[in-house]
Amino acid sequence: MENLKPNPANNPPLTPIGFLERAATVYGDCPSVIYNDTVYTWSDTYRRCLRLASSIVVSLGVKRRQVVSVVAPNVPAVYELHFAVPMAGAVLNTLNTRLDSRTISVMLRHGESKLVFVDQQSVNLVIDAISLFPNNAPVPRLVLIADEAAPLHSPEIINSRFYCNYEELVERGDSGFRWLRPETEWDPIILNYTSGTTSSPKGVVHCHRGIFIVTVDSLVEWGVPKQPVILWTLPMFHANGWTFPWGMAAVGGTNICLRKFDGPAIFDLIRRHGVTHMCGAPVVLNMLSNTPNAKALESPVHIMTAGAPPPSAVLHRTEALGFVVSHGYGMTETGGMVTSCAWKRQWNQLPATEQARLKARQGVRTAAMAEVDVVDPNTGLSVKRDGLTIGEVVLKGGCLMLGYLKDPEATAKCIDSSKGWMYTGDVGVMHSDGYLEIKDRSKDVIITGGENVSSVEVESALYGHPAVDEAAVVARPDDYWGESPCAFVKLKNGVRRKPTEKEILEYCREKLPHYMVPKSVVFRDELPKTSTGKIQKFLLKEIAKAMGSTAAEAASSSERAVGLSRM
Repeated sequence: MENLKPNPANNPPLTPIGFLERAATVYGDCPSVIYNDTVYTWSDTYRRCLRLASSIVVSLGVKRRQVVSVVAPNVPAVYELHFAVPMAGAVLNTLNTRLDSRTISVMLRHGESKLVFVDQQSVNLVIDAISLFPNNAPVPRLVLIADEAAPLHSPEIINSRFYCNYEELVERGDSGFRWLRPETEWDPIILNYTSGTTSSPKGVVHCHRGIFIVTVDSLVEWGVPKQPVILWTLPMFHANGWTFPWGMAAVGGTNICLRKFDGPAIFDLIRRHGVTHMCGAPVVLNMLSNTPNAKALESPVHIMTAGAPPPSAVLHRTEALGFVVSHGYGMTETGGMVTSCAWKRQWNQLPATEQARLKARQGVRTAAMAEVDVVDPNTGLSVKRDGLTIGEVVLKGGCLMLGYLKDPEATAKCIDSSKGWMYTGDVGVMHSDGYLEIKDRSKDVIITGGENVSSVEVESALYGHPAVDEAAVVARPDDYWGESPCAFVKLKNGVRRKPTEKEILEYCREKLPHYMVPKSVVFRDELPKTSTGKIQKFLLKEIAKAMGSTAAEAASSSERAVGLSRM
């Protein structure tokens, strides 16, 4: 046995990019991408990606392992770039279109991006980001993703600052291009940023092997059949759409792309295209369940949700419409879903409220994950499986990140090689049936509508206000977004004119991406502190929780305003 070793025949590098090549053979005449009136087949998509990869290498001179960034919503180009960029041997970096120019600028410089594909509605955002580069810093080339369905901003800037447009690159490329397979399966394939922290961005790097594993694993765990129809309600810039851009190629699915959406638009597209699958944060479930005059679906639609435990009432209302909700857990560092609330048939006999409670748990490890546990932060030992004893969630599996780009210290802190665990920073419990439930997020990350908001970054902006002495930001319940930032502020003594809540919020809007702006501000004479002077956020969280939902408060205020207007 000892003479039997890996060899080139039995050990080629694993990569999800090969799924596209196979899809062109098996599903060549079947629709791959639909966007408004545009329809591509899998043969079309394969040829377009080859041509685009050819142009990236030949015309633009991008080398192996160099970063190519994308700033765009869920349009066909973004789907194609998930294949074309790795086919060129480059590393794909999808950036959140909701970030501000300062954050985009930091990320482009940190990742040393050589090329940026820019949707025409994000032109000003990226131009502003580039303008913040130091004078001697290399500037990436810009390629415009034009779209007749969206307004064109600043045509004069486009003509002067952009190398060419996307379709020109596709047209000039070689459909016979031999795409660059990874030299090893450990070669990087994607670079994703965990948050918009401008002071210290964390760039998560994943390899071809890891993304191959988590892509196949996610298809198995969700029970995705051949040739599904997926509606892209999850931004592909969110952890690469939880790997389903590659997964849909593996099963020959149809990708329904859309630039933006609301409840009525989703129901219309479901009926028009026979949608079978969707993904989204709990805010999407809330949107669906609150859609006016929504009718029950003619056929079930499977929807995967993650980012925060979906509220029981929202789950119940969503499933009453014919959606089949699955709940999973993952993070940027895992590449996709690594636990799932695997459903047991006997649970179908339970009351709806109990079913919702069980489904809100993060569940058990997926089939391809090696281990998932909750450990005591002091001893490193597994906590009791009693659903009460809190510890840190730790992971072990082939899909975990290679590490943080240019940050060995943060990588070593997250991945402890001596103990063999990746420490998530999430706090949870393990139930007696072996199902995980996350109770809180460490480092005070607030999850609002699926977006991660760093409380430290919001606090940093608040401290820049001339009247603010102290500030702390915590999560407040929000019936619509799941959570929303709530700012507790102590003003400086002797301030001549105290700012109002509205003025503080307006100040934050000037300094932060809009989704990071607090929804409420609470002024206090003193913020609770420990003996060493640290603000006791856990006490503020209890106060914010007792305040109730931000959305409910806004609705109440709106009702009062309507009532006054009718008097």
